[in-house]
Amino acid sequence: MPATAPATTVGQRAVVLGGSIAGTLAARVLADHYREVVVVDRDEVLGVDQPRRGAPHTAHAHGLHGRGFLILAELFPGLRADLQARGVPVGDLGEMRWYFDARRLEPARTGLLSSTGQRPVIEEYLRSRVAGMPNVSYRQRTELTGLRATADRISGVALRDARTGRESVLDADLVVDATGRGSRTPVWLEQLGYDRPVEERMKIGLAYTTRLYRKRPEMFGGTQSINPVASPAHPRGAFFGQVGPDECILSLTGILGDQPPADPDGFLDYVRSLPVPEIYQAVRDAEPLTDPVTFTFPASLRRRYERLTRFPDRLLVLGDAVCSFNPVYGQGMTVAAMEVMALRRLLLRGAPPDARRFLRDVGRIVDVPWQISTSGDLEFPQVSGNRPASVRIGNAYMARVQYAATRDPAVTAAFMRVAGLVDPPGTLLRPGLVRRVLRLSRDMRSRRATGAPTGRVTASI
Repeated sequence: MPATAPATTVGQRAVVLGGSIAGTLAARVLADHYREVVVVDRDEVLGVDQPRRGAPHTAHAHGLHGRGFLILAELFPGLRADLQARGVPVGDLGEMRWYFDARRLEPARTGLLSSTGQRPVIEEYLRSRVAGMPNVSYRQRTELTGLRATADRISGVALRDARTGRESVLDADLVVDATGRGSRTPVWLEQLGYDRPVEERMKIGLAYTTRLYRKRPEMFGGTQSINPVASPAHPRGAFFGQVGPDECILSLTGILGDQPPADPDGFLDYVRSLPVPEIYQAVRDAEPLTDPVTFTFPASLRRRYERLTRFPDRLLVLGDAVCSFNPVYGQGMTVAAMEVMALRRLLLRGAPPDARRFLRDVGRIVDVPWQISTSGDLEFPQVSGNRPASVRIGNAYMARVQYAATRDPAVTAAFMRVAGLVDPPGTLLRPGLVRRVLRLSRDMRSRRATGAPTGRVTASI
């Protein structure tokens, strides 16, 4: 990262709205090309490594997987060593203990890294690196009240200091909206005479309830996390992972109104109901460090900015402000990182990024993870949505892939490369892999029909 002014300057000042992951990464790449980068957030964010009012979802289990970790390691040299020095676990994505449909996947060394550290801790580390850049500053506890425009170009933002109530206008050569799912850009576009983007929603009625525990060495049996992923046959899921030297996190998931309880006894009863026993065995007599806390996620949301025929220049939108995915797929941070790399490629052309071109790039980036998550959600019969033949056939084949992965680590590795957004889903249709999947899954239906175990489920405690 530069220690002086950027070598290639495309503008004087860029303003980034939102200081979470997407905004932090955007500020990182913009600092290489603008003389000044200002990050605006309504919360106090610098030095904060705990969940905050503006980001309550960060209290729950998060994973920085696969392609996302690769990108962050490129933007922040020394990332892995720095995280590990802080006690943040980093391990191979394929060597975690994954369960799909209550069957354990064969572990596989994929070379793809994953961090299960608490998201506020990772965010604080990244923000500290960005805030240390000489041309980056933060305006904390500052509310965004609107955009300022001249003709068809955004020229700045209107702000209010949350402490004093003082209002001001900050001029900008570029404004980046990384304010998340609650972004007001659609409203402001309408006020400026533009169309709002079309919105697509996939209602899932997801609820997380999370608790931190004191970690004991025997809890994980040598693995970084234990993750029984919800399926139609077993709709209750969990993510149980190490987050620090002495702490572990347990996030329980329920869908379509099945909310994991936030009282300690109800929480433990829900753990007992999971389709694999290891997690209950690990926490039934463990020392809790926090009370259970719940976060609800009613629906995935995608705003189709790429389809707008008119859009003001010098305004970009990224991260959850464009697309907020069902979080059980662990895609959000990685997709934001991919979008920021698209921004970086435009900046390297030596000119201010074209807004519509960037939004088209973002639309293409979002297409694959949106397809993965919404198609997976449509596997649940109670979820409303169109199920064309492509979705039905794709879900049927994916069930066979996951079944075959309980028997063959090579299939696990291929599946994890797609789940980690490194390879496109089409790579699972390579002829050799298809033959292997069909051979290994040929008894899948008969085992389901008889109720026989359909894969290896191993208790480590």
